Amino acid sequence: MVTLRGEHTREHLKKIVIINQKGGVGKTTTVVNLGDALTRQKKKVLLIDLDPQAHLSYSLGIQAHELVHTVYELIKGESRFKETLITRGKLHLIPSSLELAGSDLELGGIAGREFLLKEALSGVSRYDYVFIDCPPSLNLLTLNALVFAREIFIPVQAEYLALQGMSKLLQTIDVVKNRLNKELLVSGVIGTRFDKRKLLNREIIEQIDQYFAEKLFKTLIRENVSIAEAPSHGKTIFEYKASSSGAEDYRALAQEIIKRK
Repeated sequence: MVTLRGEHTREHLKKIVIINQKGGVGKTTTVVNLGDALTRQKKKVLLIDLDPQAHLSYSLGIQAHELVHTVYELIKGESRFKETLITRGKLHLIPSSLELAGSDLELGGIAGREFLLKEALSGVSRYDYVFIDCPPSLNLLTLNALVFAREIFIPVQAEYLALQGMSKLLQTIDVVKNRLNKELLVSGVIGTRFDKRKLLNREIIEQIDQYFAEKLFKTLIRENVSIAEAPSHGKTIFEYKASSSGAEDYRALAQEIIKRK
C-alpha cells in the first residue's frame, strides 16, 4: 500500500485511461502533453505506460529497455510502487517494459488476472490525475487498465474511417463496466490532428460530435509539426516549443478538463 502524508482522498483522484484500438490517433502524444499541461496548472499527475512499445516512456527520454523496475515487475508483484516510480520534473511516471509483449501468455493463467494493476496501485491516491497509456489493442493489459480506471478518454483522428471499429471498443467497455467495474464511463473524446482548412476534417469532427454528443471536448488538437518532433528529443511539447499551436491546444484542453470537474 502506498500511503503518503498529505495525500488526496480517493474521491479526488481521477483515474483516466487513454484508449483507441486504432493506431496513429495521438494516444501517447495526448498522455504526454496533457499530463505536462496539467502539472503546469499545479495539478499532481501520474502517467502509467502500459504499452509494450514503451512509446510514452521513450517520448519522455526514459530508456525503458535499460530499466530494472517497470510496470511489468509492478503488476507481477516483483517491484514496489516507490521502486518503479520515475520522477521527471513535476511529472511522475511508471515506465513500460518491452517484456509486456508476452503478458497475455505469461499472466493469462493467473486467477484474478484482470485486477493485477488495480491491486498494484491500490494505495495510490496522492495525485489529482492518473493517466494510463494503453496498447492499440483490446488485450489483457487494456483490460487491467479498464478495471483500474473510472474514466475513459478516446482520442479520435479527424480523418476518414475515424469511427471505424469504435463500436467494438464501446462494446468491450460495456462488458467491463457490467462485469468488472461499475464506475467506468467514457467521459471525454478528443479530436486530434485537426486542420480546419480541410473540409473533410470539419465534416469528420461533425460526425464525431453527433456520435458522442457532449463528450467531445471543444478543444481540438491541431496538426502540428512540433508535436511530431518533440518525442524524438525526449521532450513534451511545452519543453520543446512552448509557443507552438500544439502547446496552445494542450494547454486549452487541460483547462477544459479542469473546468469539467
